Amino acid sequence: MLTLYYSPGAASLCVHQFLIELGVEHRLERVDFETKQQKSAEYLKLNPGGVVPTLIVDGEPMVESGAMLMWLAEQDPQARFVPGDGGRARREYLQWFLLLANALQPPFRGWFYPQEPAGEAASAQAKEIARGRIEAMWDRVNAHLEQRGPYLCGAQLTAVDFFLFMLMRWSRNMPKPATDWPYCAMFAATMKTRPSFKTLYEREGLSEWA
Repeated sequence: MLTLYYSPGAASLCVHQFLIELGVEHRLERVDFETKQQKSAEYLKLNPGGVVPTLIVDGEPMVESGAMLMWLAEQDPQARFVPGDGGRARREYLQWFLLLANALQPPFRGWFYPQEPAGEAASAQAKEIARGRIEAMWDRVNAHLEQRGPYLCGAQLTAVDFFLFMLMRWSRNMPKPATDWPYCAMFAATMKTRPSFKTLYEREGLSEWA
């Protein structure tokens, strides 16, 4: 059985929802951020980065949300969430996983913790830079969804959409959340109708952005 180390609403959220969506048997281990459990010696043995999620597979830890989503999608016997090999949708699938992981997820760190890269004195400026990068990515995502939607790879819901959905949720309290862009808003509304989203919120005890 798979074990997911998670914290409510954190970067583990997309993996947790995808496990529910797949119907894969799994066990949850909550990591307490308030006590900084993610920085404990015990947890650092599993995830040296001191972050969530960590997925235990056959007794071995796996890190990085995007990698987990891709791997889980590949294990699905019905291949429901991976585009077919070789075509445009498969290229977009791989492209968007890397774009989200490299160009959208990192600026959120700068938004939520601007003092880390810049120090307290420059944290306001760092936060604005992060905001600009995030909003530029919503421009790009929105334009793509308008042309190719309703999902990132066209008509098929794929694993990368769960990654995007989580990142959209992270923007909910920003001056311009992702849902200020019309096609992003339609995407988010569609994803919220999935039964896996309701189950996820019940399990993680979340209520905002429902």
